[in-house]
Amino acid sequence: MWAVSTVTMLVLAGILPDFQLQSPDGDSTTRIAVTAALGAGAFGVLSAVVWPLLVRLLLLVPALVLGLLVFFLNGSLLLVALRINPSGQSEAAPETAVIVAAVMSAVASATGGALAVRDDDAYRSRLSRLAIRRRRSHPPCPATPGTVFLQLDGVGHDVLTAAVAKGLMPTVAGWLGAGEGHSSHRLTPWRTDWSSQTGASQLGILHGSTFDVPAFRWYEKDSREVMVCNRPTSAAELQRRAIERTADGGLLTLDGASRGNLFGGGADEQALVLSIATRRRGRENRSRAGYFAYFADPANAVRTALSFFAEVAREIGQSTAARLRKQRPRVGRGGLYPFVRAFATVVERDVVVAAVMGDLLVGRTAVYADLVAYDEVAHHSGPHSRDAEKVLQRLDRALALIEKAAEHAPRQYRIVVLSDHGQSPGETFHTRYGLGLGDLVRAGCGLHVPRRAERTHSGTEARAAVRAALRRPVEEGGEKHRPTRHSEPIVLASGNLGLVSFPDVPHRMTKEEIDARHPALLPTLANHPGVGFLLVRSAEHGGVVLGAYGAEIPLDRLDGPAGPLAVFGAGAADAVRRTHSFPHTADIMVNSWYDPESGEVLAFEEQIGSHGGLGGAQGRPFLLSPVCVSEPVGEGEELVGAEAVHGVLRRWLREADGPQVPLAEDRQENVA
Repeated sequence: MWAVSTVTMLVLAGILPDFQLQSPDGDSTTRIAVTAALGAGAFGVLSAVVWPLLVRLLLLVPALVLGLLVFFLNGSLLLVALRINPSGQSEAAPETAVIVAAVMSAVASATGGALAVRDDDAYRSRLSRLAIRRRRSHPPCPATPGTVFLQLDGVGHDVLTAAVAKGLMPTVAGWLGAGEGHSSHRLTPWRTDWSSQTGASQLGILHGSTFDVPAFRWYEKDSREVMVCNRPTSAAELQRRAIERTADGGLLTLDGASRGNLFGGGADEQALVLSIATRRRGRENRSRAGYFAYFADPANAVRTALSFFAEVAREIGQSTAARLRKQRPRVGRGGLYPFVRAFATVVERDVVVAAVMGDLLVGRTAVYADLVAYDEVAHHSGPHSRDAEKVLQRLDRALALIEKAAEHAPRQYRIVVLSDHGQSPGETFHTRYGLGLGDLVRAGCGLHVPRRAERTHSGTEARAAVRAALRRPVEEGGEKHRPTRHSEPIVLASGNLGLVSFPDVPHRMTKEEIDARHPALLPTLANHPGVGFLLVRSAEHGGVVLGAYGAEIPLDRLDGPAGPLAVFGAGAADAVRRTHSFPHTADIMVNSWYDPESGEVLAFEEQIGSHGGLGGAQGRPFLLSPVCVSEPVGEGEELVGAEAVHGVLRRWLREADGPQVPLAEDRQENVA
């Protein structure tokens, strides 16, 4: 490493005019080489000793800002190294020092990575040293097994199985025993509620309640506010409501850590968690374990920064190629999106993985981490695109890193991998019909429809993570809606699920009230070819589902083979009935058209891979669990709803404190 750094410094001195390793009078080749060696050594020592102290002093700085400061702080350390160099009169301009320090850190990181790849013992030795160091600074952990839950956001059951079959995810394939006949894990699909999105699913998984979360965003008439799951204030309120309803702090209350999630789950250690982003900066939300574990190594920080800009360039190239090919379906990928994607696929992934590895090495009992990379890319490139497949490959490598770290943890760990929902492909409602859901609602109400229809912005978990890292909690949809006598309807979108609310009516309107006010609205929506079905309250039947050609089915008769819900498969009727019982369900719930043959839906947002409603792969995530824990569900049973998943994860945590279930005989049967 020292030799490579010395050569790198010599090469840079020969290339950059403002970087010199010799005195103005000239020096011998030997003296220049000695100067470079001493400078590289001093820079390495300062990076190892001073850099962690600087990062610790800057822990209150938002993550993205700290990432940008890496270059300038590294350059400052190089200037100090050159100044204290006893050999020669080396010097560099400040801006040149930034470049030299970045290149040297990147080369050092690449060299260390190459050595670790060539010699697996070197990587294991490094993990062992880290583990020993952490054990000395932390109290002994229990001897019982710990559990790490890794959420691959948006990866559906079908996407995972296809990726394993294609060889894109060798780590997962190894766990499932692909080609070997022996498996350490089992794969179980599960079914989401009607609201198939991270806000509802992760709240249910971590806090055991999805009650009154009808969509990704919805309007609450009592508070006159739009709730948005990826808005920090909304996330904090949803977490509070769930804790109040369940009378329990969450899945991670016992020595837990929450990394990269919307909600804390009751964990003591939290990093990049949205629900704490609005709190005043203090000890409980400084994300010390997350940021310090990663940024303490300047080589890691520089590598991530360089990978960030490389990912931005990759996205620009891929989107340009898609436009030149006139690829369909396609959505806009300009503006800040390349930077949001790079944050999700590089920065968020690296920080979360480093935090999880740190949690394992100190022996935390339960860790839950969300990796949002695939979900963000699939929204804009498609769930089965080559772009999304590349992300799956990188996520598999992250799983491999965590698995290796678990081998050096002070306690045994069980690795559980799961997803919160899948994604269904399809073009947008706006692209197919030339107008958005909001414009269709306005037309049905007899209101003016603008000549240039506005598109609905896409709200994703990655954008929320960016805001959390920047500590910018303000998000669209947070304004108060003060109703007037003739208030226009509020139309919101959650993937292929739309919500229509009338803010000037304090209660949830009935079908009869809506028909009296806007006679053409419900027929316009129900008969539109891009709409699958509507849910409205009914004075006569309590609630009804409306479909094309005048179909009107009361909720207690939805289980028949005919009707608007037939194509949506088993469980659709129960999901609709449950959402109907929520206090804040919208006046009109609109689910888009769905083609069961192609699996396509029509998103009301600007997404060609969407989730949030009923239809296709979006409602079929997965649960990948070790065979050493009990079966998630009994034979012939189906795992339905995030609350049920929470119950399964709770059971596995309890099993770690007592006799292991299943017994040895059952484990042999599961392996077979």
